[in-house]
Amino acid sequence: MIVPELNAWLIALTLVAGFAAGFINTLAGSGSAISLPLLMFLGLPANVANGTNRLMILLSGLVGVASFRQQKVFSFRDNMRITLPSIAGAIIGALMAVSVNEQAMTRIIGVLMIVMFFMVVYKPEKWVKASNPDHKHQFTWWQHLLMFGIGFYGGFIQLGVGVFLLAGLVLGAGYDLLKANALKILIIIVYTVVILPIFFWNQQIDFVIGLVLAAGSMLGAFVASRFAVSWGPGFVRYILLAVILFSAIKFLGIYDFFMELIKA
Repeated sequence: MIVPELNAWLIALTLVAGFAAGFINTLAGSGSAISLPLLMFLGLPANVANGTNRLMILLSGLVGVASFRQQKVFSFRDNMRITLPSIAGAIIGALMAVSVNEQAMTRIIGVLMIVMFFMVVYKPEKWVKASNPDHKHQFTWWQHLLMFGIGFYGGFIQLGVGVFLLAGLVLGAGYDLLKANALKILIIIVYTVVILPIFFWNQQIDFVIGLVLAAGSMLGAFVASRFAVSWGPGFVRYILLAVILFSAIKFLGIYDFFMELIKA
C-alpha cells in the first residue's frame, strides 16, 4: 500500500474533517460520510479507508463517552449488557465485509433512512422523552436481535450505524435521545475494540492518516457532547433529522446523480 504524503494543507483538511465527523458522530451518527470520502480522496483504497476510519471512531468515541459520563448522563455498569449482542454481530460483519454486495446494501439503507426521517418527524415525543426512564426491565429477545443486526452492519461498514443504534435504543428500548446517544457511543467503542484487530491483521489500517483524522475527531466529540447535554434531547433531534436526510440522499445516489448533471 502506498501511503499518501501529507503536506500542511492536507493535514489541516484532515483535522477539520475529523472535527466535523467527530461532532456529527457524537450528536447523531453518520460522521463517516465525511471521513470515509476524505480518506479515499487522500488515496487510500476503499477497504483500507474502511479500516483506518475505525481509529477515528474508537478515539473520538472514548472522548465522547468519557464526557457524557462525567456529566452523569449514564453509567457503564447499568448499560454494558446491551453491548453484548452488538459485539457478536460486529465480529461477523467485519469478517464478512469483503463478501457482501455493498452497493445493494447502501440503497436499502437509503430507503430505511427516508422511513426513519418521517418517524422522527411524526413522533417527536418518542425521541425526546423516555418511555422507560428507569430502564429496569430485562431486554427482550427481539431487542437483542435488533442490536445484533445493527452490530453486524457496524462491523461491515460503520457508515450510518449510529442512526440505526439511536432508533433501536429510543424506539426499541425506551431511552430518551440524550441517554441513547451516550449509550450508542459506548456500544460502538466496545465492538470497535473487538474488531479493530481484524482490520489490523489484514493490513487495512493506515496509522499516520488515521491518527491525524482521530485528533480532529476527538476535539469534535468533546465539543458535541457538551452541546448535547446543555441543549438537551430536542437539539439532538434536529441534528439527527439533518443527518438522516443527508444520509438518505447520499445512500440513494441522489447526490451523485445531481453532481453528474452539474458536471455535464
